[in-house]
Amino acid sequence: MRRDGCPQTNAEKGDVFTQFVGQSGAFQSILEAMNTVASRKSSVVIIGETGTGKEMVARQIHARSCRAQKRFVPVDCTALSSNILESQLFGHMKGSFTGAVMDTVGFFRAADGGTIFLDEIGDLDFDLQAKLLRVLQESSVTPVGSTQSYPIDVRVICATNRDLKQMIREGAFRPDLYFRLNIVTLDVPPLRDRSEDVLLLANYFLEKQAALYDEPVKELSQEAEQILKNYNWPGNIRELANVIEHAHITSRAKTIEVSSLPSDILTGDIAVAMQQEDILSFKQLQKQLIIRAMQKTNGRKMATARLLEIDHRKLDRLIEQYNLKSAWKQSAT
Repeated sequence: MRRDGCPQTNAEKGDVFTQFVGQSGAFQSILEAMNTVASRKSSVVIIGETGTGKEMVARQIHARSCRAQKRFVPVDCTALSSNILESQLFGHMKGSFTGAVMDTVGFFRAADGGTIFLDEIGDLDFDLQAKLLRVLQESSVTPVGSTQSYPIDVRVICATNRDLKQMIREGAFRPDLYFRLNIVTLDVPPLRDRSEDVLLLANYFLEKQAALYDEPVKELSQEAEQILKNYNWPGNIRELANVIEHAHITSRAKTIEVSSLPSDILTGDIAVAMQQEDILSFKQLQKQLIIRAMQKTNGRKMATARLLEIDHRKLDRLIEQYNLKSAWKQSAT
């Protein structure tokens, strides 16, 4: 039992389905903030770039709260038109519009006692914002086509990658709804600000891939690790997960070499290095170019030599010099 009177949650017990991975200072800050707000009833707005894991943060808050045994209901505010989203949020009565063949309770009543997560709240239609505000103020919903209201006890967590204050200035977001929702703001840091967590996350995703395919866990070579650490990750954690899935699938060996990483990652690694003071040496740059050419030609040596505009015998010497034999065999399979 916790100090706030709630039983210990699955997240606090280390449940495998609610793992949250990281050790950086930025990660610890967001973890501390989540633990602070989890036991409260106030609404939360989670901000951050696309792919940073805003929904995961929302799920972690729910999993650490007294509502953990109730439902967590995620809603994508960008997925449906305003009319349909209204009925999805608040429910509707049979016959209230074309296609309403039965009564529905809606997401808010479905989340009663639990948490509703409104993803991309900044994309919510302006008129629907007013209806959402009334629901939050009155703690009750009235289904479309009905005059009866139903009381609800729902915690609201929102997420957005947009600047809501700027939207208010532009007249695209209601200030009264903003102040009603924005009791607590959590800013999820981008992965480039969590460099210490990149390899932890990469290995976590490798474990998930191994479990998915019932295979031994693969490991990253030192060179592959260095490239992942240097990359800027514009797509954040979602991009890293995709990269690791790609590498797991394309690598036939137990150790994942650089050649199994997507070419975009290699290009980004070169670009980052050239913007830094410790610019890549000619040899390092040459090695990266050979790997990229090898990927484009699926390991065909003659085609790779032509792409690089060098003699195939020189290419053989460079493969030997840079110890690329194992990587070459992988790309050619």
